[in-house]
Amino acid sequence: MSEQTEVRSQESGVRIERRTVLAQIAALALAGPLEIASAQHVHEAVASDAKTSGVYKPKSLTAHEFETLKVLCDLIVPGASKGGAAEFIDLLSSQNGEMAAIYTGGLAWLDQAMKREHSADFLTAKAADRTAMLDKIAYRKNETPESAAGIRFFVWARRMTVDAYYTSAAGIKELGYMGNKGQSQFHVPQEAIDYAVKRSGL
Repeated sequence: MSEQTEVRSQESGVRIERRTVLAQIAALALAGPLEIASAQHVHEAVASDAKTSGVYKPKSLTAHEFETLKVLCDLIVPGASKGGAAEFIDLLSSQNGEMAAIYTGGLAWLDQAMKREHSADFLTAKAADRTAMLDKIAYRKNETPESAAGIRFFVWARRMTVDAYYTSAAGIKELGYMGNKGQSQFHVPQEAIDYAVKRSGL
């Protein structure tokens, strides 16, 4: 995807560079859940990039961080990789330094914690050990001085994974929540978040 690719604003008809649009969406994502119209700009940009190069190449994360994020996303929402959750997060992170720091720092914390407790990073750890770690950081009630940073990161990762997956074609089809709602007004509902948490088993 070229940074010079342009998109047309539905409101004004003005053509805007896709990079500018993505930067604006990343800023919105830091503030809270995204509307589906914004989220789908990101999904379309990911698809465009993958089509151009044959496969999506991480823009913000290292190869190791990206693969770790993919595993984490699939543990948060089983099948999240089908909706391009990691790609969604990486692309937005590439347009916002604060978001990039959240994910690079959070993934580093996760690897360090795994090595300390299970002698392996998150990507290479046993499935049971990954789940045990997420059980510790999935809920604020478990917070300790040692786990606080991990819990804060998991809150971000869970929200953005849910946003990414349930605004993708695969996620929307799974939930069947669209109905007759205007898509520009659609937010991932609380039921979807609860459903995702239940499915994950965390």
